[in-house]
Amino acid sequence: MAQTVFEGVDEVRAAVGRDLGTSEWMEITQQRVDLFAEATGDHQWIHVDPERAAAGPFGGTIAHGYLTLSLSNAFLPEIVEVRGVSMGVNYGAGKVRFPAPVRVGSRIRGSAVLTAVDDVAGGVQTTIVITVEIEGGTKPACIVESISRFLI
Repeated sequence: MAQTVFEGVDEVRAAVGRDLGTSEWMEITQQRVDLFAEATGDHQWIHVDPERAAAGPFGGTIAHGYLTLSLSNAFLPEIVEVRGVSMGVNYGAGKVRFPAPVRVGSRIRGSAVLTAVDDVAGGVQTTIVITVEIEGGTKPACIVESISRFLI
């Protein structure tokens, strides 16, 4: 269930600067990392070879940065819901950064702030900065300017 619910695009427009909330925690498993590697063809040992990675710079396997980025899209519906629209679509991303690696076995969650709303044909375009934090970590795993369109 979304923590912030907007009843239409007028409420979205009025909420620029608002903290939208935080998702539930999600554990990053080796299976999830392996499935991502299979889907993308990125089988670098730091992600998929636990034995070799144990002796590597992070002491174990880590999630692909783009896996962490893609999970921001799983967190967003937990955080915000826009009602009174025909659909919401991903439009792209602005600045993306990966300040800290996500070790397999870690838990992550996303928090979101609505930073911009622009009118577009048929609705609005939002920029929501999603920060993916690592439980117990000092730096975020990912910060992304997620751009969505909500069409009436």
